Amino acid sequence: MNEQRLDPALPSADHHEGGFRPMVELIEANAAADAAKRGGELYGDFIEQVRLLMDRARMADPGDELSQHIITQLTKLNDELAGAAVDEWSLPNWTRNDLPSRGNLTLPPYQIDAADATGVHGRIVFRAFHLGGNAAAHGGHIALGFDDLLGMAAALTSGAITRTASLTVDYRAITPLDRELKLHAWTERQEGRKVYVRGTLHDGDRLCAEAHGLFIVLKPGQQ
Repeated sequence: MNEQRLDPALPSADHHEGGFRPMVELIEANAAADAAKRGGELYGDFIEQVRLLMDRARMADPGDELSQHIITQLTKLNDELAGAAVDEWSLPNWTRNDLPSRGNLTLPPYQIDAADATGVHGRIVFRAFHLGGNAAAHGGHIALGFDDLLGMAAALTSGAITRTASLTVDYRAITPLDRELKLHAWTERQEGRKVYVRGTLHDGDRLCAEAHGLFIVLKPGQQ
């Protein structure tokens, strides 16, 4: 691990968020002048090329010769990337709000249009990598998108770090690939540490899926 690249204020067991990076540090990190430059000027292009590789690999039938050629190249690239590894809390996707899903490859790419204590509005695109079958997005990837957006809504309402306790997704219609869809997430109510949230996914006026979630505000020292 390259210690010179680590943020000086990393979480510890003493942090009240229970090992999460303290909320105040996240706010300060996002307000910093270099917030949109973490990872470098080309970080967004790097993430997009990796997403494209994931799309191509998902739809490929390469054969042994091409597979061996690509394996050799990927082995070299993985070795190079190992030299750029940093701690979880020093990753660019804590502050790269200018990028789809903050540059987090784990998530389907989405853009946030508005986000405050009343809810989150965004746009999401499921790509070839997210294929379930018959040109439709996989239900698991849809749930993943909901989990992140509902968690964002819960955090904005509570002003605290939360964990997913329950997430139920109802699939109402086929969710298409390669089309910009509308996501909306909002908090219905908060009862103590329990934050009840809802979300919808639309293709135009057509409801593709909706979700209900329960998120829990962490206790002091809880991970």
